Amino acid sequence: MRFTKMHGAGNDYVYVDCFHQPIPDGLPELAQRVSHRRFGIGADGLILILPSRVADARMQMFNADGSEAEMCGNGIRCVAKYVFDRGICHREQLRIETKAGVLAVSLEVSGDRAQRVRVDMGEPILQAQRIPTTLPGDPVVNCDFPVGGRTLAVTCVSMGNPHCIVFVDRATDELVLGLGPQIESDPRFPARVNVEFVEVVSPREVRQRTWERGSGETWACGTGASAVCVAGVLAQRTERRIVNHLLGGDLALEWNATDNHVYMTGPAVEVFSGDWPE
Repeated sequence: MRFTKMHGAGNDYVYVDCFHQPIPDGLPELAQRVSHRRFGIGADGLILILPSRVADARMQMFNADGSEAEMCGNGIRCVAKYVFDRGICHREQLRIETKAGVLAVSLEVSGDRAQRVRVDMGEPILQAQRIPTTLPGDPVVNCDFPVGGRTLAVTCVSMGNPHCIVFVDRATDELVLGLGPQIESDPRFPARVNVEFVEVVSPREVRQRTWERGSGETWACGTGASAVCVAGVLAQRTERRIVNHLLGGDLALEWNATDNHVYMTGPAVEVFSGDWPE
């Protein structure tokens, strides 16, 4: 199996081009094997790049634990770069199909290679039942959330996948690595949840650490950063345009007041290609 390792702001995945080779067997198990950072390639998960009947390409993604996810903001930027750079569809405006719907992307190109990608992440989902969460409120904003012997104030947003945002003074290991996995699997989130711990630097700037559903702490989360942009406005912490500093780099976000869509811009980087022997 031929693969390409790529990352968006440090959120790294193994990508398989299924335009030019068959879809591998046993995808959940394969995702676990290739993602292992000791015995595999090392990644936050596995993403297939597939033909689509309704868009220029389709992405199918699996977390490091083998569970399938709806969408990945950093992943879709890398899919767009791959599709453009490899000539699958050599246009600077692309449409990529995901389990969360078809998303439009715009590429910033230099030297005939895509460097940065702007993604129309669509409208945020704020109804509790659709996120899904059993917490009260439509939207769920600054809701008291007892967990691990303390009570947090959480705001919930779906960007096609569920997010729980916690604004904190400092995003410590105690919070991210200690409470993150507890919140992820809390029964108040029936489909599990991604958890963002966010420090507000200013109304236009935040720092984010993410405990990602099915993958643990990741260096970036594009859907999470998009959800944070929305949550910041709802919780009256930030403006509609922000820069989000993640462990692996920066993302620019805007929750547009005109069309209600969230727009995310960030890097897409190819690391190396190889052959998986199995």
